[in-house]
Amino acid sequence: MTDTETDPAVKDAPAKDASPDYVQSLARGLSVIKAFGAENPRRTLSDVARATGLTRATARRFLLTLTELGYVRTDGSQFWLTPRVLELGYSYLSALSLPEVARPHLEALAQKIHESTSVSVLDHDDVVYVARVPVNRIMTVTITLGTRFPAYATSMGRVLLAGLPEGELDDYLARADLAPITGTTVQTRDTLRAELDKVRRDGFCIVDQELEEGLRSLAAPIRDASGTVVAAVNISTHAARYPIEILRDRLAPALVSAADEISSDYARTQTN
Repeated sequence: MTDTETDPAVKDAPAKDASPDYVQSLARGLSVIKAFGAENPRRTLSDVARATGLTRATARRFLLTLTELGYVRTDGSQFWLTPRVLELGYSYLSALSLPEVARPHLEALAQKIHESTSVSVLDHDDVVYVARVPVNRIMTVTITLGTRFPAYATSMGRVLLAGLPEGELDDYLARADLAPITGTTVQTRDTLRAELDKVRRDGFCIVDQELEEGLRSLAAPIRDASGTVVAAVNISTHAARYPIEILRDRLAPALVSAADEISSDYARTQTN
């Protein structure tokens, strides 16, 4: 960027058809905040003026106002953002539901691994899909929001069951009809309980062709601000595409990381 060029990412000029209610001063103030970033965490007054296209006098007024409000700090020659700027994002997050919070993380994960990603919650004895980013159709049934599957035969279901209080899990196991769906579906309560214990130890769950032949899935828990498991996120893939070892060693870390990010963002919606 030349000394006279305005950074297009922070240019504040309104569109030609801007509403008469457009507040240019607010747009300019936001452009000053956006002038900072990972590549430019600290900037001089001249830097900010050049990046935003504002005069030095105007940029100085905005910077000093933001400093007074606690969003910016200065040592007299350079300016930088403070953690208080995160409050602006938290205000947005606080208005979001879990599916809305999860959606960008699902999209990023699906793009990274090129596999379908989903989020579900537990409803009685079933998992119910509440968010989904499909990549390839790998199941004979169509999955849409609201689709239900029996919890015991799915990776997300087992993550959710593993997160239940012991008494609620006992009640579930006492009433569950563990009907075989494929030749590998878990069929005994003791086996299922052992699988749920493994989920708690590992922090994720792999289900190999128990819901549908040829389908492997991997799931991890989403937690609220108190640490309670409230949902699960998963990856679904063809059995022929990924051996179990690849699911465990390569995809599980990416999935658990996405689940942790969703949990963190969701927790913020509950504390603001």
